[in-house]
Amino acid sequence: MDAVFEKAYRAGEILISIFITYLGLLLVTFLIARVIPIDPVLVVVGDRATPDVYQAAAKRLGLDQPLWLQFLSYVGGILHGDLGQSFISSRAVLSDLKRYFPATAELATAAILIGSVLGIPMGMIAAAREGRWPDYLFRVLGLIGYSVPVFWLGLMALLVFYAELGWSAGPGRLDIGFDGQIERITGFLLVDSAAQGEWEIFRNALSHLVLPAAILGFFSLAYISRMTRSFMLDQLTQEYVITARVKGMPEWRIIWLEVFPNIRVQLITVVALAYGGLLEGAVLTESVFAWPGIGSYMTSSLLAADMNAVLGATILIGTIFVIINMLADLLYRLLDPRARRGLANT
Repeated sequence: MDAVFEKAYRAGEILISIFITYLGLLLVTFLIARVIPIDPVLVVVGDRATPDVYQAAAKRLGLDQPLWLQFLSYVGGILHGDLGQSFISSRAVLSDLKRYFPATAELATAAILIGSVLGIPMGMIAAAREGRWPDYLFRVLGLIGYSVPVFWLGLMALLVFYAELGWSAGPGRLDIGFDGQIERITGFLLVDSAAQGEWEIFRNALSHLVLPAAILGFFSLAYISRMTRSFMLDQLTQEYVITARVKGMPEWRIIWLEVFPNIRVQLITVVALAYGGLLEGAVLTESVFAWPGIGSYMTSSLLAADMNAVLGATILIGTIFVIINMLADLLYRLLDPRARRGLANT
């Protein structure tokens, strides 16, 4: 009975933590909308509206109420899936997010796959060859990834691989001739085109995806490889590694079968944070490559002072961060033997 109560208590703690985090996210976004020097009423009625029209619009938007009532109304609308209406598109913000977010998710997913598949082995090799040329090479690549502005690298990539060499497709997700030829089921063009057997559209979408995904993947690769190297160096000084070497165990076996399992839990957190960062940080890349995702949507909305759209996108990304952290914590408990024993003891 005590074990059941303890598990329920832990689950309650997690739910309360999520609730407080999400409530804090809503509070921050609400206060941002009130602090920035943009009057949402003027956005609706224009700066030439009469005082009567201004007051009527403020009342209709609920901005004549006390701040705490406005916040409660704001939270209530979000809990009911109402993020307001976009002044630019004249559609519900939630409808716009459903339309634009899959493009960002597809780009970020491809980028994190590139960053993880290349970054983790690079970090492991750099640690295993510390002080030698592979270590220096991968550290320089990581430094470039941290230092070079993403918009400049994107422009140079377009100039070289698209304009000069013709190896890559141009900006956008599809050539204009293919636009509207497949049914948008998931919003992921690669998935939808493959599911419908439209392989020509699949190849075209992939050719458009490769270059921006490689640019974003390079920046995530820099972070992932650096963290992997740090985790590996810490483990390579442990006694179990020294013992394995004394026993004559091959170095590759020590690294992949002994050390890597001990850092994979930490890497889950690193990859999860990198993925969340790609979802929110693809604004410049989407702008350079004319990628119709959430970053471009937020940029155009902010320039037009469409705060409903900006805050709706911010809440969406914040929600995804909460979900990613939950999944990372769950995987941590599943993969870490110590966490499993702790759960079993409860």
